[in-house]
Amino acid sequence: MHYLTAIMNEYGYLVLFLSISLGILALPVPMEAMLAYAGFLSFIGQLNWFGSIFASAAGSTAGMLLSYWVGNKLGIKFFERHGKRIHIEPEKLTAISRWLSRFGNKLLIISLFIPVFRHFIGYFSGITGVPIRVYTLYTGIGSTIWVSSFIIFGKLLGSRWELFFEVIKRYVILTCLVLFILFVVIYLFKKLRNVVIETGSK
Repeated sequence: MHYLTAIMNEYGYLVLFLSISLGILALPVPMEAMLAYAGFLSFIGQLNWFGSIFASAAGSTAGMLLSYWVGNKLGIKFFERHGKRIHIEPEKLTAISRWLSRFGNKLLIISLFIPVFRHFIGYFSGITGVPIRVYTLYTGIGSTIWVSSFIIFGKLLGSRWELFFEVIKRYVILTCLVLFILFVVIYLFKKLRNVVIETGSK
C-alpha cells in the first residue's frame, strides 16, 4: 500500500486509473484504500476530487469492460476447463448466473461493493452475452457510485482517513449488503404474492 501511495503522490490520476483497472481484474490491489487516499489528497489540494472520481470511475469501468471482453472471447468452455487455475470456477459462474437471471442488470450496479463478486460478474456477463450497451451503462453507474463513496469519505476525514478507513469500509459494504438483502426480500415477496393471486383466481 505504501508503495502505491508513494507513486500516486507523483503520478496521481494515472495511477488511480491503472490501479483500479487492474484491481477489478483480480490483481491484489487495495482498491478501497487507494480511493480513500485519493480523497485525502484532494483534501490537501494535491488532487482535484472530481478528477479523482472521474479517473477512478473510468478505471473501474475499463476493468469491467476488459473482463467482459475476456469472458466473451474465451467462452464458458475455457472456464470449465481452466477456471480453477485462475479462481473462476464454473460453480461461481453458475451462482452469478442465478443471481443475474433473478435480479437483472441492477445487480451490476451494486456488484462493485461486494468483494470477490465484482471480479467475476464481468467475465460472466461476457460469457452469457449481456448486451454491451446495457452492461456499460450499469457498470458505469455502479463504478461512479462506488468510487465516489470512498473518495468522498477520504476527503471528509482528511488526515484521519487511514485511522477510520477500515471501519468505514465495513459500514459501506454492510450497508450495501443490507440493501441487497432487502431488495431480494421485496422481490421474493412480490413473486410470492403474484403466485397467491394467480392461485386464488383459478
